[in-house]
Amino acid sequence: MVFIDKTIVPSDITPKAVFENRRTLIKAAAAGSFGAALAPWFSREALAATPEKLSATLNSTYSTKDEATPYKYVTSYNNFYEFGTDKSDPAANAGSLQTRPWTISIEGLVKKPVILDIDALLKLASMEERIYRMRCVEGWSMIIPWDGYSLSKLIDKVEPLGSAKYVEFISLADRKQMPGISSNIINWPYREGLRMDEAMNPLTLLTFGLYGEVLPKQNGAPVRIVVPWKYGFKSAKSIVKIRFTEEMPKTSWNQFDAREYGFYSNVNPQVDHPRWSQATERRIGDPKGMFAPKIKTQMFNGYADQVASMYAGMDLKKYY
Repeated sequence: MVFIDKTIVPSDITPKAVFENRRTLIKAAAAGSFGAALAPWFSREALAATPEKLSATLNSTYSTKDEATPYKYVTSYNNFYEFGTDKSDPAANAGSLQTRPWTISIEGLVKKPVILDIDALLKLASMEERIYRMRCVEGWSMIIPWDGYSLSKLIDKVEPLGSAKYVEFISLADRKQMPGISSNIINWPYREGLRMDEAMNPLTLLTFGLYGEVLPKQNGAPVRIVVPWKYGFKSAKSIVKIRFTEEMPKTSWNQFDAREYGFYSNVNPQVDHPRWSQATERRIGDPKGMFAPKIKTQMFNGYADQVASMYAGMDLKKYY
């Protein structure tokens, strides 16, 4: 069977040129009217349909006890450059995305390459809900209940070869469905990658939903990757291909500007991004907006106990 690579999707990362276009939203947040600024987006097509329920059992081991960010903010404040560069664009424009039929090709250095449709993926393992801390770039953060299962369960099924050192994720790139593809922000399709041990870490979630419902289109439907200690940097959405490689894959934002977006790109309060600090954050949805109290960002987004050992001995400023 031949798989046609119609790939793409973006990571929650903002290039300087795009960042400069965000003034209206920032002013609204500073005035404490963040919710009012977002309100007109909620009635758009991407949010209008009745979401399909997704059965998932809460996994308390990987869930924070922090209060979840309201659904309206999680589904309205997004980076998904295939649908536009402003945070509001995905909710406004993602209604054009067709999520059925949908297949993912798993290929490269594996014993069992396969093409799976979305329904087969959904049935591959038991669905869990995990309430993750998600620190976005530019100093904002959310608490999101994601639904899915550890990516390692899929990886185990395809049996990577011993020579496989990395996992590459390629997203859908279809001009007919995705108006943002007409821009030249990156070389489409969007590509992301993890080292094998990062991909196998049980925290890395192959994600199909949030808040007990299937993923909204603007959040990366029908399947995406969530890596909570890298959120804002490693967020491959609407995935159509997973490839196992021996060489480190060339990821989209690293190619765009390696100085700002290293391959590893961990949430690390001790390493500033060139254009903002990672030391503190503010919660999206706080009625005080830009005047909300700052929260100290935790190392690896609060998941140091589970992931720090993977980076033992590494210079995390050099390997940013």
